[in-house]
Amino acid sequence: MKVLVINGPNMNMLGRRDPAIYGYMTLADIEARVRQRAKELGVEVGIFQSNSEGDIIDFLQSTAPLASGIIINPGALTHYGLSLREALVDTGIPVVEVHLSNIYAREPWRGTSVVAPVARGQISGLGPRGYIAALEFLAAIAGESR
Repeated sequence: MKVLVINGPNMNMLGRRDPAIYGYMTLADIEARVRQRAKELGVEVGIFQSNSEGDIIDFLQSTAPLASGIIINPGALTHYGLSLREALVDTGIPVVEVHLSNIYAREPWRGTSVVAPVARGQISGLGPRGYIAALEFLAAIAGESR
């Protein structure tokens, strides 16, 4: 089983970007935790980050056919990334949307996600633990379908 872990715009700035909201962990720290848990679960992960919606879509189109699930933190694309939303739908595989902060407890515009309606679930506000929860969920549902 393979799970894609995708991070959108500005996620590469974690650890320096508003630590009061996003914490001090870097994206590399989060990726290391995901890789470790994936290894424990016997899951292969493909990890990708881009500040460009087009690059994320290209990654999805080229790698999703070999994957069983997607974990995505779309960053700002959460609110307006309609072409990303369509690319996620086109994969035909389960998607879990993840946000480090609770997007519903912040500015009102952050509470609108164009990805959530096409995702199997959304995890918001659990910090880096949200990625692990999403990975465990995807591994569990893949095991149930065998």
